[in-house]
Amino acid sequence: MTQIDIISGFLGAGKTTLIKKLLQEGFPKEKIVLIENEFGEIGIDGGFLKEAGIEIKEMNSGCICCSLVGDFAEALKKCEEQFKPDRIVIEPSGVGKLSDVIGAVQGVQAETEMELHSFTTVADATKCKMFMKNFGEFFNDQIEHANTIVLSRTQKLSEEKLAECLALIREKNPKAVVITTPWEAISGAQILEAMEQKELMEQLMKEDECLPHHHDHEEECEFGHHHDHDEKCECGHHHDHDEECECGHHHDHDEECECGHHHDHDEECECGHHHDHDEECGCGHHHHHHHHHGHDADEVFTSWGVQTAHVYQEAELQQALDQIAAGAVTGTVLRAKGIVPCTDGTWLHFDMVPEECEIRRGAAAVAGMLCVIGSKLDEAQLAELFHVKG
Repeated sequence: MTQIDIISGFLGAGKTTLIKKLLQEGFPKEKIVLIENEFGEIGIDGGFLKEAGIEIKEMNSGCICCSLVGDFAEALKKCEEQFKPDRIVIEPSGVGKLSDVIGAVQGVQAETEMELHSFTTVADATKCKMFMKNFGEFFNDQIEHANTIVLSRTQKLSEEKLAECLALIREKNPKAVVITTPWEAISGAQILEAMEQKELMEQLMKEDECLPHHHDHEEECEFGHHHDHDEKCECGHHHDHDEECECGHHHDHDEECECGHHHDHDEECECGHHHDHDEECGCGHHHHHHHHHGHDADEVFTSWGVQTAHVYQEAELQQALDQIAAGAVTGTVLRAKGIVPCTDGTWLHFDMVPEECEIRRGAAAVAGMLCVIGSKLDEAQLAELFHVKG
């Protein structure tokens, strides 16, 4: 029986890094197929993982959770028939809804020799609050439906900030195992052990799809996993003055956000967009508190992906990324990544999320590739910034 593991996570959370760690340290000598679902025209991460000897089935024309449900089912069947793997690892798009990916897998497993084994979400602890506010419909779905939540970049947070992040996650999912220990301090085998709690997974799959609720009593076991005691009011929900409205955004009535600026209930959030109690969220759609509708990723997010023949100086590439970070591009940039040739004959691999940027030397690609994902992006500005012609 082929096991299927879903490893989801919002843009830039560290899904690919976690998968590499699991491949190196967690999975025994198993035959593994990775299915990537990149949101965009250009697949970047596939090359990185092909170096590890993993078969890649890239699907870049849309999101598993919406337009590709049929193709996704076919891809799973072909992977099973062609490779006979012990395990299939699915890495959905960072803007995909985990609930829809789980549903797509469940729709296939009845007619194949495959079973859903685990569904994990990787969440950037430093940006949890921001993403819950600005892109809650997608981020919260990934948190709510995971049986294990692996927090990344926890080493960058104070104990107080980490506790705040954990409390926000517990409001959405009180039952999942949450790994808070920095990845360098634990092995891939320990992470895999947390992911493979079958009884918890089966329990979560059987429960109604109501929002998880906040609980105050927390315990941490020896591996840095957090568990809560079940505790509910008569309606089965926990309520406090911090509230979640139906648009999926978290609101504090009088709060200070990570940027150090003070916000009240009529506020501007970290994305630079203005929100009030009857608000427009980062997706550009207007929401009232008594009306909710779901969106597909391509309704909310923009993906600009191109091949380029331009040969970059490292300083030139750094300047382009610095300008993006400074707000030179219209819209909200959530992720930029690419592989491009350098003037010194090497290849530059870059990865950027809000407040973080890395440029490193890496393996050559068949062509220079750039991908930027965000909301309401001006593609002409991006092309000019990266010297892309035509």
